[in-house]
Amino acid sequence: MAEMENSKDLISVLWSGADILRSKMDANEYKDYLLGIVFYKYLSDSFLIKVYDLLYDEKPGTLKEALEAYKEALEDESAEELKGQLSKECHYIMEPELTYTYFADAARNNSFNREQLQKGFNNIEQSDPIFADLFTDIDLYSNRLGAGDQKQSDTVASLIKEIDKADLLNSDTEILGNAYEYLIGQFASETGKKAGEFYTPQAVSKILTKIAISGQEDKKGLSVYDPCMGSGSLLLNAKKYASAPEYIKYYGQEQNTSTYNLARMNMFLHGIVAENQHLRNGDTLDGDWPTEEETDFNMVLMNPPYSAKWSAAAGFLQDERFSDYGVLAPKSKADYAFLLHGLYHLKNNGTMAIVLPHGVLFRGAAEGKIREKLLRSGNIYAVIGLPANLFYNTSIPTCIIVLKKHRDGRDVLFIDASKKFNKGKKQNEMSDEHIAEVFVLYNKRETVEKESFLASFEDIEKNDFNLNIPRYVDNFEKEEDVDINALLQDMKKTDDELEQVQKEFLSLLKELTSSDPTIISSLNDLIRKMEE
Repeated sequence: MAEMENSKDLISVLWSGADILRSKMDANEYKDYLLGIVFYKYLSDSFLIKVYDLLYDEKPGTLKEALEAYKEALEDESAEELKGQLSKECHYIMEPELTYTYFADAARNNSFNREQLQKGFNNIEQSDPIFADLFTDIDLYSNRLGAGDQKQSDTVASLIKEIDKADLLNSDTEILGNAYEYLIGQFASETGKKAGEFYTPQAVSKILTKIAISGQEDKKGLSVYDPCMGSGSLLLNAKKYASAPEYIKYYGQEQNTSTYNLARMNMFLHGIVAENQHLRNGDTLDGDWPTEEETDFNMVLMNPPYSAKWSAAAGFLQDERFSDYGVLAPKSKADYAFLLHGLYHLKNNGTMAIVLPHGVLFRGAAEGKIREKLLRSGNIYAVIGLPANLFYNTSIPTCIIVLKKHRDGRDVLFIDASKKFNKGKKQNEMSDEHIAEVFVLYNKRETVEKESFLASFEDIEKNDFNLNIPRYVDNFEKEEDVDINALLQDMKKTDDELEQVQKEFLSLLKELTSSDPTIISSLNDLIRKMEE
């Protein structure tokens, strides 16, 4: 309970920082400032806590106390040794005057210097390749912050002061990570369609992760890969369901640089050590990755852009990801290109779960040939139909396709979860109960009337390899027969009641009097019309 309250308090403080910027720019822009500066505070606070721990083997009472201890230690002859240890453990060094605690104090004393904060950003970025270009989306000199240097500086100072109210010293990584995820979700809600670039709703993330990790929860050193990772929230869900989360290795690729930076921050704020982060800024389809280190994974999770365009150049027919299929996903719809990329990087005993539009289940031509090949090879394990309007960037219904690399059998489980949702203001929502119901059906792997169907390969072949869910799961609810006689009786009763009310009203009108001839004339006209 206390943890929940701490999380709410932290969220409240962090979200109030958005109020400072909301009138100046839209959410897609101010999220970079807010999330970036929150992250800088996290790095700074973590650094000072580590400093104090190394010096005194305990947690500081306040960050100011830690800062003063750091200043004193730098005057000591063992300062270089301390710096070396800090650099090894934190992957960066902060000078006292570049700490967030120093900046917050300066902001309160009206002596804040934007140039110093920019220097702090640059210092972190140059400390280690894992931080390279991390703060490039934060323009401290943008006119959107205000007209002129002073107003711009005042805006940043106000944001610094507000975020400093967040107590990261006494918040564990789980609370901070959850708060950060909440902010990302709020930005997704505010930015609407633009959110598709960086956010997968938590309900969908939970289903994908629970399915992909099923049977692998106890593996030490579990590897998880998302080739379209967005903010990294889908990757990070693995941490919630693994028995040894500290050993999970995260691999992810993201084309949008701003979103890639957001994912890197998100990783650190969830307590993921640098050694377990393997993230890349790049185009998943045009350039295969990873190719040198680990290349196949226990779990592949993906929510790619739906029906995106890609080059589909002839050379890709020789690419190992696609060469076994003889055809390429069409230029106008890269859905199967993403799917095959993910499957290629899946371990033989791993599980892949991908969200795609329903069209991939039944479209013909090249997609039909790829789908048939996957089915003949037994790669498609399950198809789950999701409710419409779950995502911020589209209202179309989507489905989850679950894939295995090698397995006995070629049957496919179909689940219709299209009605498992609660109506929301902007988007429909799946509750934990809905998610649990889907997972029960998935684990049962049997036919349940109106909910699921375990189709044999022969069933699918008879349907010309069409995987459209209504072909297998009949969720039609027959309407109750209408009793015509009862309906007619109800109608007659209603007519009689209306007639009686009209008679009573007419009687009341006739009792009305007035000294005004005009009113009397109008009243008589009304009575006459009602009696006709």
